[in-house]
Amino acid sequence: MLTPILKKNDKQARLLILTVSFVVFAVVVLLNYIKVDVNLGFDVHIFAFINAIINSAVSVLLIAGLIAVKQKKFVQHKNIMLAAIVLSVLFLVSYIAHHMLAGDTKFGGEGAIKLIYLIILISHIFLAAVILPFILFTAYRALTGEYDKHKKLAKYTWPLWLYVSITGVVVYLMISPYYS
Repeated sequence: MLTPILKKNDKQARLLILTVSFVVFAVVVLLNYIKVDVNLGFDVHIFAFINAIINSAVSVLLIAGLIAVKQKKFVQHKNIMLAAIVLSVLFLVSYIAHHMLAGDTKFGGEGAIKLIYLIILISHIFLAAVILPFILFTAYRALTGEYDKHKKLAKYTWPLWLYVSITGVVVYLMISPYYS
């Protein structure tokens, strides 16, 4: 196993993780009410395209991280998962930029495709809203060397995070034809 990087302090970590998770959630909710009307000289939907690329990369990293840990390549696993977290932070910045600059886009499909879109979108939004503290607690347990607790949390966090990253790309592919 790896040497712990962080000193264990559950009380401080819990406060920091829950605070960060709440602030991110609040900012994303507030995006529904904020639109910055500015002409940047380029199509602001490029941020949505960037988000899809980042989510695709995160999906690949999550799978690579799983493979690495199954092969007991723990340093590689750690580096891959930290890269996935960094990309997720970049995704969040790009997501905020896109929604502040572009506002909402209505899905134009009808019938069964709209129902499929809504099911994917609603499940994606719900899980995206709750996954952040799980990701952070899972990473915290690994970085403090609590590998049994890390493994128990990762069994739930990993598939949910993968689902959110994949459905983020699917939502983009379904909604992007309706960007104006």
